[in-house]
Amino acid sequence: MKKKISFILMLFVVLFLGVSCSNDKKAETPSTNKEVEVTDMVGRKVTVLPGSYSKAVCIGAGALRMYSYIGDLDKLAGVEDIDNEKATGRPQMFDAVARPYYIAGKDVFKTLPSVGKGGPQAQAAEPEKILNCNPDIIISEYEDVDKANTLQTQIKVPVIVVKYGYSGVFDNFVKNSITLLGKVFDKETKAKTLNSFIDSEKAEIEKRVSNINVNEQSKVYICGLGNWGTTDHLQTAQNYAPFNVAKINNIVNDLAKDGIQGIEKEKFIELSLNMDVMIIDAAAIKNIKKLSADDLNIIKSTKAWQNDQVYLQMAYNAYYTNLEIALCNTWFNAKVIYPELFNDIDINTKLNEITKAFLGKELASEINAYPMSFGGYGKVNRETIFA
Repeated sequence: MKKKISFILMLFVVLFLGVSCSNDKKAETPSTNKEVEVTDMVGRKVTVLPGSYSKAVCIGAGALRMYSYIGDLDKLAGVEDIDNEKATGRPQMFDAVARPYYIAGKDVFKTLPSVGKGGPQAQAAEPEKILNCNPDIIISEYEDVDKANTLQTQIKVPVIVVKYGYSGVFDNFVKNSITLLGKVFDKETKAKTLNSFIDSEKAEIEKRVSNINVNEQSKVYICGLGNWGTTDHLQTAQNYAPFNVAKINNIVNDLAKDGIQGIEKEKFIELSLNMDVMIIDAAAIKNIKKLSADDLNIIKSTKAWQNDQVYLQMAYNAYYTNLEIALCNTWFNAKVIYPELFNDIDINTKLNEITKAFLGKELASEINAYPMSFGGYGKVNRETIFA
């Protein structure tokens, strides 16, 4: 009997130790991935161990947005104050403007410590705050090689610089940044799926307008595109990517440079005589409403206003480009100018489809509910917005 009890006890100890060792080995098993060298969006070579990072921080305009498309929010170690509604003394210029990544992640963001103030006026990293978060990787949108190298030396973790470029959601820098983050975080399938979605949406729009002769179409003015947090009716864009993809006749075509920029009041008046359609970006409405009576009368004297052809799109830029909204804006712009080619498209259904692809959530109703969305896409309600 004693021998039997001793045997049982020995068996129990062996089994216990066996399980314990097995668990220890599992805990100590290193990642199956190997270190690789990646090239970030400013040409820096950085050695990373894909899929090994569990404490990420994102700094600079749009870095957290880009991370939110690919990375896991529960692996964030901190966020900039601009993205944390509970941070004191934080920049608030975008609080009334819909930012889909913020809507999707704000419940997580508000629980995290600060990695810096953030915002359009913040043009440098804050190493001490970043160090306090003890990250094992940094995603940066400060497009400066020397600053990235210095920060990497200071914090002693990889610094990966992403970039947006000038063409918004259709820019190769965006596509390559998504691919890069997929590699770093071992989410390559997710990155490839998102890039394929963007490509397919672009291809579908281009297919629908393929027979359009752009020079024979209505002349369209885009205004109010945010730039460093400020904008109004004089802020426009030449060589505007959404118009290019949808083959929309941009009335702004003789400026000295491309991209988002301001024009003189006299130039606006000159354009207004042939402005068949005006599309106002939601980010500009609050500033346009503050204009003097004389300036408002200039807007109201445009051909587009007189013919009730003034439309509202959602904010293209808000702490850099709202990439998913930029894509939906392209669909909306195309639907406004070519209603017969896009009559099957419900813009809010499309917005839900896009935010689901980018962020895993249908966000149209929440985007439309933001104060500076004024109810969402559609014709500008001239009586209420510009009363």
